[in-house]
Amino acid sequence: MRPDIVVIGGGTVGAAIAYGLARRQQKVLLLDGEDGDFRAARANFGLVWLQGKGLGMPAYQALTRDSIALWRGFTEELETETAIDLAYEQNGGLAFCLGEEGYEKRRVDLLRLHNQRGDDEPDWEMLDRPALEKLLPKVTLGPDVAGASFGRRDGHANPLRLLAALHAGVAHHGGALRHRARVQRIERVGTDFKLTLDGETLTAPRIVVAAGLGSPELARQVGLDVPLRPERGQVLVTERLAPFLPLPASGLRQTGEGTVMIGATKDDPGFDVSTTGEAAARLSRKTVQIVPALAKVGLVRQWAGLRIMTPDSYPIYAQSQSHPGAFVALCHSGVTLAAFHAVELAYAIAAGSLPERFSPFHQSRFDVPQAA
Repeated sequence: MRPDIVVIGGGTVGAAIAYGLARRQQKVLLLDGEDGDFRAARANFGLVWLQGKGLGMPAYQALTRDSIALWRGFTEELETETAIDLAYEQNGGLAFCLGEEGYEKRRVDLLRLHNQRGDDEPDWEMLDRPALEKLLPKVTLGPDVAGASFGRRDGHANPLRLLAALHAGVAHHGGALRHRARVQRIERVGTDFKLTLDGETLTAPRIVVAAGLGSPELARQVGLDVPLRPERGQVLVTERLAPFLPLPASGLRQTGEGTVMIGATKDDPGFDVSTTGEAAARLSRKTVQIVPALAKVGLVRQWAGLRIMTPDSYPIYAQSQSHPGAFVALCHSGVTLAAFHAVELAYAIAAGSLPERFSPFHQSRFDVPQAA
């Protein structure tokens, strides 16, 4: 099969785009990398999250809202096609606040976001400690917890099942997926792109570079300069516990299997995915400050992953001017934005151009004006 479009990168971002393209009868080839590649999808916390996102970037706030509005239908369709349960729940989400000062800061930050959007009622509310205790009857909160913000649209899903379902969904709609397919070079040959892999070449009239931290080198070959840096995040996982935390929280969520995920740290050690005792201690201290009973629970796993971070932390979506037909898509919120990528972004790529709503996400926003 000669593909209509090749998507380079089989993580959550690339797989969602490929799935959306395949749904639109595009002949899609999704190229997944090597087993040893840095894979953000494997270290994802699984939140489908709106509250607190988009300060200073109204377009990102709107994009996130749109994606979450699409998530229920996206989930139902993908589960029907693949028989994979994404474990998606949208019952709201919490961000715990430590101390009255932390509570007030959270309230002000969310109010600024609401004022930035400037319409209708807030889709969040601040819960004082009594209201939070009523919402979490099986949790004894630490004395420092003053309350929490509650986002009505927030939720969570199983990120590994999501990735597996997207891969299966591509195949369901007639697309192809190849593992251990690392693209080494991209060239323009007439109206096609020639992709050089280990020992072979592929050609297609359109390509999408969605290879995470491997994207800058590939994008540069089609005239797209995308600034990225890795940001390490470390996560702890506990033993399985009886259900006690009914809602996901920023940095603390109980999975359907009963384990509790605790996260996540942020640091910049380059391309280093090793774990540290210092990070484990810091996460543990904060967690016990919120839920003291977790001090007695056994930890079964600690891992680290690398986030894909642009200079302002917001996504990059662009088509190359010098190489029309070559697109790039990069973000660190691949789970939250999966529905948007599969629906709106895939539709735009299939149509051959990105509409005006994508212009705030062009990498030209990072260009520094030259002095006269």
